[in-house]
Parts: sequence; C-alpha cells; structure tokens
Amino acid sequence: MTNIPETGRTPRVQTRLVVIQILVFSLLLTLGGRLWYLQIRNGKEYADEAKSNNIQQVVTPAVRGSILDARGVPLADNETRLVVSASRTELMKMKDDGEAVLTRLAGVLGMKPEDVVNKIRLCDSKTPKPCWNGSPYQPIPVTDEATVQQALTIRESTEDFPGITAELTAVRRYPAPGKARTAQVLGYLSPVTDEEITKAKDTDSPFLRSDQVGRSGIERTYDKELRGKAGVTRYEVDNLGRVMGQTKSDPGVAGSTLVTSIDARVQGVAEYELAQAMKAVRNETDKITGRKYEADSGAVVVMETKTGRVVAMASQPDYDPNVWIGGISAKDYASLTSKNSNYPLLNRGIQGQAPAGSIFKVISASAAVRAGYDFNDKYNCSASYSLGSRSFANFESQGHGPITLGDALKYSCNTVFYALGHKEWQKDGGITANKDSKDWFYVTARDFGLGSETGIDLPNEVKGRIPDRQWKQAFWEANKDAWCKQGKKGGSYVEQIAYENCLEGNQLKAYDSINFAIGQGDVLVTPIQMATIYAAISNGGTLYDPSVGKAVISPDGKQVHEIAPKAHGKLPVGARTIRDLDKGLRSVVEPGGTAAWRFGGWPQDKIPMRAKTGTAQVYGKQTTSWLATYTDDFTIVMTISQGGTGSGASGPAVRNIYDALYGLDDAGNQNLKRALLPKPQTTLPKVNADGTIDSPAIKAYDPKSQLVDPTEQNGAAPPPLAGTPANRRD
Repeated sequence: MTNIPETGRTPRVQTRLVVIQILVFSLLLTLGGRLWYLQIRNGKEYADEAKSNNIQQVVTPAVRGSILDARGVPLADNETRLVVSASRTELMKMKDDGEAVLTRLAGVLGMKPEDVVNKIRLCDSKTPKPCWNGSPYQPIPVTDEATVQQALTIRESTEDFPGITAELTAVRRYPAPGKARTAQVLGYLSPVTDEEITKAKDTDSPFLRSDQVGRSGIERTYDKELRGKAGVTRYEVDNLGRVMGQTKSDPGVAGSTLVTSIDARVQGVAEYELAQAMKAVRNETDKITGRKYEADSGAVVVMETKTGRVVAMASQPDYDPNVWIGGISAKDYASLTSKNSNYPLLNRGIQGQAPAGSIFKVISASAAVRAGYDFNDKYNCSASYSLGSRSFANFESQGHGPITLGDALKYSCNTVFYALGHKEWQKDGGITANKDSKDWFYVTARDFGLGSETGIDLPNEVKGRIPDRQWKQAFWEANKDAWCKQGKKGGSYVEQIAYENCLEGNQLKAYDSINFAIGQGDVLVTPIQMATIYAAISNGGTLYDPSVGKAVISPDGKQVHEIAPKAHGKLPVGARTIRDLDKGLRSVVEPGGTAAWRFGGWPQDKIPMRAKTGTAQVYGKQTTSWLATYTDDFTIVMTISQGGTGSGASGPAVRNIYDALYGLDDAGNQNLKRALLPKPQTTLPKVNADGTIDSPAIKAYDPKSQLVDPTEQNGAAPPPLAGTPANRRD
C-alpha cells in the first residue's frame, strides 16, 4: 500500500480554500460597512425613529365653534350627547381580544355583537365600513346615542366593561331656529381623508385623523376658524402596545364663533314663502303646455343693498343637515344625490343657472346708453319684430307705441330691445365682426358682473354664461363632432338644430343678439348675480361681493374680527343712467307696470319699491319665473324653475317677505312692533365676560297666522299668500 503524506494538498483544494477565505473576508467587510452605516453614519436618525415608534398619541377633538345669525341665534352649534367608546389598547390585552366585553356591551346598547366589533376594527384598503380610521390608541366611539340608563349600567359595572367608557361629548347639531334650516348655506361636516391629512401636513393648519371638516357652505369656507385645535396626549408604549407612561401633552383649543349676516327669522320666512309659492303654482295650469307647472326647484336671496350682506338665502328642494351627523346612511346619501329628489345639496342661490328673461333688461338698457342711445328718447314698442321670415312677438303680443327705455322696463316691452340688439349687431359687422366692433350688449353684461363669480364667501359658486363671439367659437369647437353626428337636414327640430350648428354654430347671428337683448338664448345667470346687480342699482352703482360671514369671535370672546364688506367693481354707467333705471323700475310696481297687481297698497311714499319681472323660456321646459326687487334697504330676487311668470309665481312670496321685514299689512299699514327687520342689523351680538353670547329665543311661527308682535313671540309669522299665482304678463 502506498502512503500519502498528511500535509500534501492538491492544487484544486488549495484554490477552493483561497476562494472561501476571500468570500468570508468580503462578507465580513460588507457586514462591518453596513453596521458602520447604520450605527455611525445614520445612527441618530434611526435612534430618533425608534423613539418615535414608542410614542403614541391620543387625540381629544376640539369643540367646534358655533355659527350664529346676526342677532346671536345659533344656526349650528354643539349638543352634549352620551358617547360610549372602547379602548382598543385595553381590549387587545385580553386573551380573547375583548370579545366577551364587546358582546356584553352589545347587549346593553341593544346592538348586534358583530356591529360593535365592526365599529372598533381598524380601516384599511380591504376592510369595509364601518371601521375606525383614527388612531388605535384613542377611545373609539361605538355610539353617540346612548341613554342615561345604558351609561349608568356601564359605569356602575366597570369590572364587566374594562376599556369601555360612557362620557358626555360635544356633537355638532343644526337646530333650525324658527324652522329655518339654512341647509345649503351652512353646509355639513364629514371625517378628514388621508389625502387631506397629507396635503395639510406642512401647513399652519394640519389635520388630525379625528378631525371633522366642512364639506360645503360656510362650514367649509370658515373651517379653519371653526375647527379649533385638538388636544393631544402622548403615551410611551412597548412593542406590544402596552402603555408604559405619559409624556408631553398639548391642550386643545376650542374653535372660534362665526357670526353671520343671516337673520334666522327672515330666513324662516324666506324658506316658507319659497316653498309655498312652488306648492301653489303646481296647482296652476300652464297655458302653453296644458300641464300643471312642475315648479321643480327655486331660490330666493335677501340682501342688504348697501353692503352686499346676505340676510337670507333659501333653496328648494332642501334637506335636514342633521342627517350628516354621526355619518350619513347610504339611503340618505342616495336621496341627497339622486335625480329623483332633484339634488337637494345644490344651493340654487349660487349654483342654479337659467336664462334671466326680462330682469336682464336693465343691462340691455344700460348697453343701449353706452352705445349712444338716449334713455329718454322714444323707441317703438310694436306687437312684434320681424327678422326676415321670422317674427319675434312681444309678450302677449301687446304693443305700446313709441315709449322711453324707462317705459320699456315698466311694460317689459321685448320689441324695443329686439330692435336695439339687432341694430347693434349690424353695426358690429353682423356675422363677420368689424375690427372695431364694440359688442356693447355683451361687454356691458360682463361689466355688470355676469359670466363671472360674484365673490360670495360660499364654495362652488358658478359663473353663469355670456354667449358672446368668443364663447360661440369655443363652444362650437367643443361640440362640433357631436352636432355633426346627430344633425340631419330636414329632420326633427333637434336634428335640424344640430345640423345647423355643425355647419355654422360658431357664428353669432342676428337672432342670437335679438334673444340676448331680452336675457334669452344661451345666456345663463344665477340669483346671487342678479341680486348683486339690482343691489348696485339701488346703492348708486357699487357691486359688492355678497357675504355671509360677518365676524369671527375667539373662544374667550376677547378678540372680535369683523369681516368688512368688499366691492369688486362699479356699474359701467353713470349716475344719471342709474337714476333713470331706478325711476323705470319704480314704475314697474305702479299702475300699469307688470308687477303693480302684486304690490297693490304698497306704501311707496314711505318705502319706495322698485321691481322687474321676468319670464324665461327654455326649450323643452316650462317657463322660469324671475322677480328682482329692491328698496333702499334690501334687495330680494326670487326664481322658480318651470314655475310660470315672474309676477304670477314669485310675486306673492316676495311681497310677503317684504311685509314681514317691514311689518306691513295688506293695506300697506306699518306696525314696527311686528317688523322683523325694518333696517339692516348693524351691531354684533353682545359677548359676555366669560365669552358666551346671549341668544334670543325664536319660536316656530304659524304660517297660517298674521304677523305676531315680537314682544309676545320672538319670531314672526309671514302673512298668508296674497292671492293665487296666475299666468299674467311677465
């Protein structure tokens, strides 16, 4: 047998050993470098993160500030409710993860055990609602409607309900004083989203997961002021989530109080009168269609003429904003966003758009003056106006012969404005505009503020539409393909219109300007825009930004920030033209005027009234009622979609609102003791030394009764409707 020396190694073995040694050395070098990077290079950063992982926050939501009317009556405040909450941290310490405790709790609350469990489970992408999207270290609400007996049962048997609390907590409410819901103006709250938290992280007003934020109305506009600052308590916890001790805490700060220009009493009257007007007109037959008026929606705005402050704003259909409290049900949400309910969330005071009809004529009269026509010259008010083979009739085909522009407002003569609109279109070059075309009618409409937001402090205001040459071109480019696909020469009315629009929908034709001159065609306006315009005529020409917020008061009452009225422009006409417009509008409510039959007995010598009626036509729908009015103190504009004529449908309601404001009876006699608001409210509610505000009580008024002396009842009932709306001229 041959012996092999023990120390002998083949070259292959030696090579393998060298490779292994290199690999081991490389691994040790890499590990050492990584340890250096983690412990030396980034050691402080990771140490800080590790510390923060052991700190958990418990948030105590701030009490949201109240929203008051101009006299201090709460429109939105907080009520104390018994809230039962569960501490997830405590429950997770139990062997069964608190299942037995939650089952007993469900029995006390009259809930299903699985519903209680679902309430405290944490939200993620796979977990359906209900679930909790806040911090797992703070108490999670199970119900905010616990009874006193249920709360006592829980608190008296703490050994059976470890980790469960029953405490009084402030919850948002909308009390509807005097039955004034003010729903669309107030808006509503809902929980903050992850996206909002991330977006506001580095701002001066970050969100916490427990925050409720305003989603619409003044709850949204003034959310930062109303929300306050939540209290935060920080706890040290171990890796199992057990609380080891308490660290730094930040005390909460209650939200500020918002005083609005809304008067709850007037708001209640406005809401009632709008609803009653719509209800009444649904019993009237439309002579054009032969059907009952649908009166499917409406709005009314009551504004101070000299400041632009909104005293009342009602929109129909409306809703109860309390449905959002505690989370809205799927059924209620579907109703609020349904076509069948006609979208009650819309505030039609600032979002309802329709042709203006004859209330637009103050703009057309101003445009004529700017174009060189004298306001007091004579213009032929014929029964109809011809354009080629087409004839444009006056309302009820009535002519008045040669009249001034003031009389054209009084009688609401369409043909005067047809002729003016047509002549100006011809001067501007017709279909092919001249290089120096003035387009006075369209330019004046924009200078009056139409086609733009008014600047009201409510979110989601719409701009309306002024269909000038630029708009016609842009609209044609956006819709040409659809028109060309749908259009058919000699087809149905809709197909023929689509065919014509496909070929030449970008052209501003003569009939476009004729229709525009009386607020028809493609023009769209909102009630708040028209209220701003008529208020400007009343106050001498200033276009104010309409406003609802009047003052923000700190929680302790020591700091009061008044929100001063702001203006965004002036009417583009001189003082003489404004006086002429005012005189013409005054004649509308006097004998012979289109609104005279609705203002019989009005004390013109004491409280001068001006008005303009309007009846707007929309293809495929019944006519829309408009009524724009003002006194030296207030402007009221009402509109009812598919409600008929301006004076017929809106007239009684507007008259009744004024009667309630000034304390007038049907004969025009004034009783200041019965007047809700004979002059605009100029002072703020009194703030007490402790920061509280005294709120006058308002009782629900009886709509069937006459005005009640406010010394007997802190509120007032409007008088009954003065007659039944009829299909009268404009």
